[in-house]
Amino acid sequence: MSDGLDDAVAKIERLLRHVAFIIKKRGRDILGDFGITNPQFNALLVLREHPNITMGELCDKLYLACSTATDLVDRMEKNGFLERKRDTQDRRVIRLSISEMGKRVISEVVAARRRYVSSILEKLTEEEINQLAQSLDRLHSLMLQEEVNS
Repeated sequence: MSDGLDDAVAKIERLLRHVAFIIKKRGRDILGDFGITNPQFNALLVLREHPNITMGELCDKLYLACSTATDLVDRMEKNGFLERKRDTQDRRVIRLSISEMGKRVISEVVAARRRYVSSILEKLTEEEINQLAQSLDRLHSLMLQEEVNS
């Protein structure tokens, strides 16, 4: 790689990290308004993508120890964000699903995050927004390909 490309890569990595940090920080503030923690919200997002998964599957997808995930799920069930149900085929297996309240929280948090991003993006031109979206889409696609191939 040339020095110019090395500098660009370093700059892009640093900017992505900083943008992700700011969005994550703002996201925590938004989650606080809804009485849910970031790990709980991540669990809800996994459950939305993978309805009726088991505790073991949730642990794998969140990269958490089962004891940690159990504590997380206990709190979420107590707060009404999800439900535990026995598997109809194997009564020993517990399946997890999002409650209506959990679905509402996801919807409202995502809407609040979009309002935040929109308030920043409105300072850009339509062309800049489209270029940014295309570039991020391409970067995301390449990263997904890399994940599949590794």
